[in-house]
Amino acid sequence: MGDMTTFNIDNGYFEGLVRGYRSGILRRNDYHNLVECETLDDLKLHLQGTDYGPLLANDPSPLIVQTIDERLKERLVHEFTHIRNQCVQPLAQFLDYMTYGYMIDNIILLITGTLRNRPIAELLPRCHPLGTFDELATISIAQSPAELFNAVMVDTPLAPFFSECVQDENDLDEMNIEILRNKLYKSYLEDFYAFCESLGGTTADVMCPILAFEADRRAITITINSFRTDLLKDDIENLYPKCGKLFP
Repeated sequence: MGDMTTFNIDNGYFEGLVRGYRSGILRRNDYHNLVECETLDDLKLHLQGTDYGPLLANDPSPLIVQTIDERLKERLVHEFTHIRNQCVQPLAQFLDYMTYGYMIDNIILLITGTLRNRPIAELLPRCHPLGTFDELATISIAQSPAELFNAVMVDTPLAPFFSECVQDENDLDEMNIEILRNKLYKSYLEDFYAFCESLGGTTADVMCPILAFEADRRAITITINSFRTDLLKDDIENLYPKCGKLFP
């Protein structure tokens, strides 16, 4: 009886919530209707009969692609944040890992902009909303690469990954910025893979192959982009995530 009363006590609500979100995903017939659209206003009209209808209800015509993109991101972030704010461990940590890739891209965007003397306030709207975090306000006041480096090393969830990849602010230059991105993704993917592996069960069975595929995809991309560069073989190998099937 005790097992019945406590079954799925931690994740039952979220399972129902996710099943509800899944039921709102567009079906084959919806996509057939979208193919027939000739304008964005036609698309809005067809979406009114789906769960996505309210997204564009308050946006006047003529619509632009950017508006649709923004509304879809707002919905995604709202649903994701709602689940993340109410879940317990280890699901909470798992969902955090899902946002770290967006955080890496956002931080790299801010670093690149700062190196080019672009104001942080101008760059923040270009950051992906799933990669935002509470400490981003602290980073936004940085006026130099050195200040940004110190803020990232102390005030962000990515601090452990940065500490493995960057030793001081002198490493933050445009020549090394893509190398830094690849090092961060390497540390992130390896850490995420180890976390899923430690959970075991269905999580490991599903997520480990997905992360291994992503690691292999990045390894192939790194190899292609390293052609006709000054990178040594050892430097390139150090960028490869160790959780992929292609890793020696």
